[in-house]
Amino acid sequence: MLDLRLIRERPDEVQRALADKGGTELIPEILARDVERRRLLKEVEDLKAQRNVASEAIGRAKKAGQDAAAEQARMREVGDRIKALDAALKAIDEAIEALLVQVPNVPHPSVPPGKSDEENVEVRRWGTPRRFEFKPKPHEDVGGALGLLDMDRAAKLAKSRFAVMWGPLARLERAIAQFMLDVQTREHGYTELWLPHLVNADTMLRTGQLPKFEEQLFKTVEADEGRTLYLIPTSEVPLSALHGGEVLPESTLPRKYTALTPCYRREAGTYGKDMKGIFRNHQFDKVELVKLTTPARGYEELESMVGDAEDVLQRLELPYRVVERCAGDVGFSAAKGYDIEVWLPGQDRYREISSCSSYADFGGRRADIRYKPEGGGKPDFVHTLNGSGLAVGRTLIAVLENCQNADGTVSIPAALRPYVGGLERLASSR
Repeated sequence: MLDLRLIRERPDEVQRALADKGGTELIPEILARDVERRRLLKEVEDLKAQRNVASEAIGRAKKAGQDAAAEQARMREVGDRIKALDAALKAIDEAIEALLVQVPNVPHPSVPPGKSDEENVEVRRWGTPRRFEFKPKPHEDVGGALGLLDMDRAAKLAKSRFAVMWGPLARLERAIAQFMLDVQTREHGYTELWLPHLVNADTMLRTGQLPKFEEQLFKTVEADEGRTLYLIPTSEVPLSALHGGEVLPESTLPRKYTALTPCYRREAGTYGKDMKGIFRNHQFDKVELVKLTTPARGYEELESMVGDAEDVLQRLELPYRVVERCAGDVGFSAAKGYDIEVWLPGQDRYREISSCSSYADFGGRRADIRYKPEGGGKPDFVHTLNGSGLAVGRTLIAVLENCQNADGTVSIPAALRPYVGGLERLASSR
């Protein structure tokens, strides 16, 4: 979250920066409560100073055999007032905290202005979309015709926006995930973690999922303990909260983590959008990338993270483009970010397959992760970054659509063949 001091000292600048993102209406309320907080704090500090002076005077009076009852009675009243003020300060601190967690991050000055993804800026393209001698089909038709992608049985088991994959398709999904993990751990220096898929509310709060994205989360309540646990919408959540409350040596930064997990999202408010196939499901697999670094290297590490994600697509020979997100689309917690959009011939357009973002110190402050500078000095908040390396299901979609053949089979990219026992084509096995 934002530093309260930044809002206090440069409120107009913060409001201008958030004009495209939203949240400006919270700034005046935060400032008003901060003024009240400082007034109360001054009063309680003055009263405590009075009490210290009076305590010494009472002690001297007693030693001299003088009556200090009146002063002691006055100090009891001062003590009661201090208790009341301390309680008021605690309440106002909690109120300010509740407001601060709702304020979005301030975009980096280099972020393009704009209010929606229509104003994002294309940075580069890689690869040339294939020219088909037939009309390419969308992935749901390719997988359905092979009898390997089964949406009907998934709906029977759960509801719409779930999938069942049969035989070779299930193996290919697993192969894509394993390939991504190998690239990121063996060649890009990420450490793989195995993580909880259920996390508590504090973890969701620390990583910016609560309170803003409450309606998008699946959750379960433990009746015997009265505690709510949330299914993770991405492994970014436990990865980013992993070092919450810790101070890390600067020499250990940057820390680069990756994990493959299922992701669970309600997709509230998207009914009627991408309903076919597996593009926008309630459950999907993703290889996540997370970095913790110093402020000096934060944006350099963002560029390299985008490159780490691009490398996967290049090895799979899937055409894509990189766009920089504008201020209104950069995301609640992000200061700067890019989307990688893969070419889908079945849709005849580029679609998002990865989103890479720097949260700057917004994430470190929210999760309370600091680093101790090597040369000494006061610990400072780390910069946190995250990205998809990649969304496994959407990569599978891209393979099905870009590598489909006129006879209905799908050619498997050469990079994936060692992971599927040398299989060259995906065909029906049912």
